[in-house]
Amino acid sequence: MRSRLLVCLGVFAFACTALGPAAFAQGGADIPRTPSGRPDLSGNYDTATVTPLQRPRQFGDRATLTAEEVAIIASDPDGLARTFNLAPAGSDERAAVRADAQIAGFETGDGSREAPPAGGDGSAGAAGNVGGYNTFWIDRGNAGFQIDGEYRTSIIIDPPDGRQPPRTPENRAAAAARRGSFRANSGTAWWLEDDLNAPGPYDNPEQRPHAERCLMGFGSTAGPPMLSVLYNNLKRIVQTDDTVMILVEMVHDARIVRMNQEHNPPEIRSWLGDSVGHWEGDTLVVDTTNFTDNPSLGGASRNLHVVERFTRVDADTLLYGFTVEDPTVWTAPWSGEYTWPASDNRVYEYACHEANYSFGGILRGARVLEEDARRAAAGSRD
Repeated sequence: MRSRLLVCLGVFAFACTALGPAAFAQGGADIPRTPSGRPDLSGNYDTATVTPLQRPRQFGDRATLTAEEVAIIASDPDGLARTFNLAPAGSDERAAVRADAQIAGFETGDGSREAPPAGGDGSAGAAGNVGGYNTFWIDRGNAGFQIDGEYRTSIIIDPPDGRQPPRTPENRAAAAARRGSFRANSGTAWWLEDDLNAPGPYDNPEQRPHAERCLMGFGSTAGPPMLSVLYNNLKRIVQTDDTVMILVEMVHDARIVRMNQEHNPPEIRSWLGDSVGHWEGDTLVVDTTNFTDNPSLGGASRNLHVVERFTRVDADTLLYGFTVEDPTVWTAPWSGEYTWPASDNRVYEYACHEANYSFGGILRGARVLEEDARRAAAGSRD
């Protein structure tokens, strides 16, 4: 029974040092303030957390863990590695297999190992087929977060089940159409199967995703909403009376929040949206609209509207909350919150494209596959 509970709660496997009390009252009198009297949000924060955005279904409407569950989790010798399991709905056995595979991933970083075999190692996905990096390189943190002394089971707090609301019928249909046109890398120019001159997904650089081109962060790390991702979760806030800048470690995104301004006209749009802030007591409220067709938040559209709330709860902690609304994607708004602990680490340059030869290789490789396909077609005709 104990092992089954460990697997079920694997996503919340916190390091023992993270199990101390962390209750706090928001907006205390001892928080640092600027010369104008506003809470001083400036500083560096490590937003990594093993607590998932969406609550695993087995928890239902349970927003917090019990003290007994936390104690059992802390006693798991493989707890840190199991944080990467993100225990799926389904059998304990399946979750255990995934957890064991992730644990093994920490042990396979032998720098003297041989190169992968020609054509890849046979595993699924582009990274596995060419010997991609393992979980040694992933840093989701080693702890969940507490609010008012309680460990949360998800970042999402509304709806009550801790999960995103259902998608709209139109969005589900569009997503199904996109999935139907996607194929994993098989080492062939599959887009030429019916027409040797057909356009393909690798015809030019601008067809590739923003993150692949090192233009934006991977995942919704810069947001909004600003979420924890696989690694590089540091954020730096620089605050003045009329502007707040949030520098994101992942791919050097920098959000500029204009204070007490009107939004730009709707025809002026940007990848990170147009963020306008104001103070409500000791809470910085940031309203963001005017996104392009591909916001950082997965699945969202140009109609995305995000309201964020930054509250300094003590000298070492920010409480970050957000509400997402996109009526063309989700059937209802949804909200979440989690803490941002202060960090002594600094945000260094993320030189994503420095010595990055893979992007050119992707395009050149596609030309080789296309030439192979055309030669094979000519040979079959002969």
